[in-house]
Amino acid sequence: MKKVFKWIGIVLGSLIGLILLAAVILYGIGKARMNKTYDFPPSGIVVPTDEASVARGRHIVETTCIGCHTADLGGKVPFVAVNGIMTLDSANLTSGEGGIGGEFADEDYVRAIRHGIDPEGKPIYMPSVTAFAQMSDEDLGAVIAYLKTVPPVDRATNGFQVEPMGYIIFTLGLFGNMPVEDVDHENNVAAPVPGVTVEYGEYRLAVGDCRGCHYPDLAGGKYGDPTINIVVPNLTPGGELGSWTAEQFIQTLRTGVTPSGHSLNSNIMPLDEINNLTDDELMAIWLYLQSLPALPQRTE
Repeated sequence: MKKVFKWIGIVLGSLIGLILLAAVILYGIGKARMNKTYDFPPSGIVVPTDEASVARGRHIVETTCIGCHTADLGGKVPFVAVNGIMTLDSANLTSGEGGIGGEFADEDYVRAIRHGIDPEGKPIYMPSVTAFAQMSDEDLGAVIAYLKTVPPVDRATNGFQVEPMGYIIFTLGLFGNMPVEDVDHENNVAAPVPGVTVEYGEYRLAVGDCRGCHYPDLAGGKYGDPTINIVVPNLTPGGELGSWTAEQFIQTLRTGVTPSGHSLNSNIMPLDEINNLTDDELMAIWLYLQSLPALPQRTE
C-alpha cells in the first residue's frame, strides 16, 4: 500500500510540476507579446488647421470615440475590469493632467490610432484599432486636428494592467490578439467621397467598428465578452432588418427602440455615437447593409 501511495505522490507531483512549467511558459510568451516593440514608417499625414477640417474631426470623434473615452474625452476608469486577470482604462485624450494630449506628437496619434502602439512602439490594447486602421488619411488628420483643440480634463488613467493569470489567458487566445497583430499597417488610406452611397456606407460602418460586435459578416452572434450572455443581432437582410424600411432603421437608431417595440441595450450599443451620425450617413449605412447577402442569424 505504501508503494501505491508513493507512486500516486510521484504522479501527482509530476503533473503539478508540468502544470507549473506550462504556466511559466505561457506567462513568458504572453508578456513578451504584450511588451514587444514595433516600428512602422512615418505616415506622411499632414494635420490641417482650418476650421472645416477641425469640425470634420470633431464629427468623426463624436461618432466613433466617445463611447469608450466618454463625452469629455477624459477616459473611463475602469473601462473593463476582471478581478485577478486585468483592468483596462480608456485613455484620457485631452491635454489635462493624466492625458496624452500634452505629450503626443502628430505621428504618435497615428501610431496609436492606425497601428495600435504607443510612442515607444509597444502594443496598446485598443480593440477599435482594427476599425480605425481603415480610416482615411484625410479623416485621420482631421481627427488629430480636433483632438489638439479639446478642453483639458484632469483624470488619471492606467491603461492596460495585466495580472500574471492575464498573461497566461492571453497566450491561450481568450483575449484575442493585440490590435497591432491584426491590422495591415497600410499608409496612404483613401475613403470614398462622402454621400448617400453603398460605398460610403461601407466605409462609415467599418470605421464605426460595427463588426467588432456584429462579426465580420455582420450576421451577429454571441457577444464577445463571455461575462455578458446576449446574442448580437444579424444586420444582413437575413435578420430582422430585412423587414424594415430605411425610415424604420434610422428611427430605431435615433430612439433606441425597434419597430417591434424592443429596446436596444444602451450598455452595449453605442447609441450616443450613432445618434451623432447624420441622416445621410445612416442612409448610406442602410444602403450598404441592404446590399449584403441575406445570412441566417448566428447564435454561437
